[in-house]
Amino acid sequence: MPKKLKKIPQFKDEEEERKFWSSHSSADYIDWSKAKRAIFPNLKPSSSRSISIRLPDHLVDAVKMQAHKLNIPYQSLMKQYIAEGASRK
Repeated sequence: MPKKLKKIPQFKDEEEERKFWSSHSSADYIDWSKAKRAIFPNLKPSSSRSISIRLPDHLVDAVKMQAHKLNIPYQSLMKQYIAEGASRK
């Protein structure tokens, strides 16, 4: 006899849904044995632009060392630094 699944509640917003799923197992609500792999052949990457910027060697080396310590790509760390700087008022 298959397990009786619970009904997924209606959520007022994403935050409420996020809190719900962080404390409930989806296996109680979804029969994962019937799941199918989704394929999105026309999915486009997010909008981004390639730029060229000249930086002193010591600055690039410092960012690379910090990125290595954090175990992330140095370009990603540079993006984080730029985003933080751009959000300051």
